[in-house]
Parts: sequence; structure tokens; C-alpha cells
Amino acid sequence: MQGLAFRGNDESEESLNQGNFIQLLKVLASCNEEINNVVLKNALENLKLIAPSIQKDIINACAVEITNAIIRDLGDDLFSILVDECQDISVKAQMGVVIRYINKFGHGLSVSSLRGQGYDGASDMKGNLIGLKSLILRENSSAYYVHCFAHQLQLTLVAIAKKHSSISIFLKTVAHLCNIVGGSCKRRDMLREKQREKVVEGIRIGEIAIRQGLNQEMTIKRPGDTCWSSHYSTLINLIYLFSSLIDVLEYIGENGNDDLERGEAIELLDIMSRFEFIFVLFLMRKFLEITHDLSQALQSKDQNIVNAMQLVKVSKYHLQVVRDDGWKSLLLEVVQFCGKHDIVVLEMDDLYTMRTMRGRSRRRTEKMTNLHFYRIELFYSVIDM
Repeated sequence: MQGLAFRGNDESEESLNQGNFIQLLKVLASCNEEINNVVLKNALENLKLIAPSIQKDIINACAVEITNAIIRDLGDDLFSILVDECQDISVKAQMGVVIRYINKFGHGLSVSSLRGQGYDGASDMKGNLIGLKSLILRENSSAYYVHCFAHQLQLTLVAIAKKHSSISIFLKTVAHLCNIVGGSCKRRDMLREKQREKVVEGIRIGEIAIRQGLNQEMTIKRPGDTCWSSHYSTLINLIYLFSSLIDVLEYIGENGNDDLERGEAIELLDIMSRFEFIFVLFLMRKFLEITHDLSQALQSKDQNIVNAMQLVKVSKYHLQVVRDDGWKSLLLEVVQFCGKHDIVVLEMDDLYTMRTMRGRSRRRTEKMTNLHFYRIELFYSVIDM
């Protein structure tokens, strides 16, 4: 739930977040007063049993017990295996193996009793001709297919956003930024250390409040077109880590492995120092904040189609409120952020100048002010889409 590895980065007693293992140990110990008086406090000969090797032994013991339980339950029945890999928090590929089978309580199931089926958007699953959905519907026309509401929402938002040229370029830039900075453990560690230094300094001068749950470690992760609200969480982290990201890019621009890497970092620095980038960043953060609440609600296990439609109407209402009354507050947020990070703020009455991908400036054929571009061509246009 915290997005952390099993073992925390800082498990010392002074740490505000010691990681999942020690926190779970504390919870379990609190269930028994006699054990609680010993765990992590008065263990004989400092035998706390929290060393990394001990943690790995416990994980292996759990794996063995779970595997044996599955084997006993499976017996001589048929089963299938799914294998896939994904990167962990240290950007190291990990393989996951899943065994699927029908246990002794499910052998009486019949396709004729099926009343619903739901998959992702892959053609093999929901295809109208030979997809699994269609094969099942041929045997039972009452097994209605329902695509995950939150998954549909994410796909729709991404597809629509990419139809607007400025938003499409912005999303590509963010993905590129995530690849450059998050593509190696060294750079992620550098980002983490830069941010730690800024948090410590902010606490020292009173700019950052301290309280349990605040100032949690953040990182920059590439958003996925099919991952629920992933773009929203990425933009939140981008705003929070902005100055630290600039520091890391400056380092790469000066000390990168080759000319291409250094050039990419310098280009990203140029793009991120533009008023337009910051405006689109806060614009999308505002919109995705509303749809994030909708996505969370759509993932409820007891959600139904009638209530889901009502939730969509509520979200559209909130978007309309932003359209009617949100321009000034959004612009103020952008101006304040630019001032904090020494980014030039454009005069809204000046003529808008479009910059090409290579950074060259040229006037648009049609004359328009910055106010017209940012309010009409961006703010209103994206909301209406």
C-alpha cells in the first residue's frame, strides 16, 4: 500500500517509516502484552530477529507453506500456469508465476449458471469473433460481459487527451522524463537524496510541516495507459519533486555517459523551464484530480452500472464548475509555482509565440494573445474534449 519494498530504507528507531516488516512486527506484537514487552526492546542478547537474512528466511518459510497448502488442495486435479515479469521499485525485472485451478468447492460450477464475465481490453479476451467473451456467450447468452469501469475510464482519458496536440506533447515529455531520471538506480538514488536534502532544509527553516504520515518518500514513475489513475499520481509527484528533478537533469546534462544522453537532459531542462509546460502540468493535475476520485469510486467491489453513471454525471458537473470559475485560481497557482522556481511568467496581453520542438521560436500565422491561447485553446478546449 505504501509502494515500498518489503524492507524499508531506514529501519532505525528514529525513522518515521521503518518499512513494512518492522511495522507489521509491531502490530503482531501488540496483540500480546507479554510478547510486546520483549519484541524490539528487551530481546535476549539483542536477538531481535529483524536482520535482512532473517527476513528472507521468513519470506522463504511463508513461500514453502503456501506452496504446500496449494499442492494439498490441488491434489491430482488439472491446473494452468501464467508467467509474467515486471520491474520492482529498484527497476529490476522480477518474474511472477501464478497457478490457477478449481478447488474442491468449485467442481460443481456450470457455465449455464454464469451471469457475468469481465476481462481487460485484449482482443483475445473480449474479441467479438473468437474472443473468450464470445465463446462463452455462445454457450450462455446470459453471461454478460462488463469491461472494468475504472479501466475504461483510464483508456478514455488517455485517448482523448492525446487528441490535443499540446497535451500529447506534454505526456510524451513526461514519459521521456521518467525514462531519463528513473531509468537507472543511480539516478533514482540521486533524486531521492536531493529531495531528502530539500525536505530537511525545508523543515529547518519552517517551510515544511512535520507530522506522522507527512513527507513520505516519493519517486517518479512512468504512467501507463491502462493503469488506474497512474497519470494523476505521476503529475502529483512531478510537482512535488520538481526542483530535485531539475537538479538531477542538470547533473546528467553535465556528466552524462554520452552526447545523446547529455543532449536529452538539456532539452528536457529547456522544455520544463517554459511557462507552457508548467501551465499544462497544473491544468492536467486539476482535471485528473476530479477523474481520480471517479476512478477510485468505480473500483468499489459493490459498484453497479446505475450508480456508475451517476458518478460520471457528478464528475462532469465538477468539470463544468472548473470551466466556469476555475481559470483565475489555476493561473494563480501556475504563476506562484513559476515564481518559486524562477520560471519566466508570460504577460497574458502579449502575442503568443509558438516554440518548435527544437526550441526555435516562430509566430503563429493567426495572431492571438497569450490569454487567448492559454484560456481558449488550452483551458476551455481540453475541458470540452
